[in-house]
Amino acid sequence: MPTYEYECKKCGKRFEIFQRITEPPKKRCPKCKGRIVRLLSGGAGLIFKGSGFYITDYRSEGYKKSAQKESSSGAPKTDSKPAAEKKPATGKKPAARKNSAS
Repeated sequence: MPTYEYECKKCGKRFEIFQRITEPPKKRCPKCKGRIVRLLSGGAGLIFKGSGFYITDYRSEGYKKSAQKESSSGAPKTDSKPAAEKKPATGKKPAARKNSAS
């Protein structure tokens, strides 16, 4: 529903009214009952909210399909340790040390 801005010629009060486009313009001020004039306004600007509006909404179908396939297959996990520090996993417990105090 559009917002229309009005100004009273008698008291100078400016106010906004939500009206349907099909409604006729208001004629009297709600404060002093004087004559009012509907003002021209710039209207509301177009506002894009949310992150990734352009990136996600205007991609090609091929890109969307490959991105979906990539995300569903799971990205390979990377380990932050260098290769020299990695120990192979054998699944065995380390052997217990025996004390030779004889």
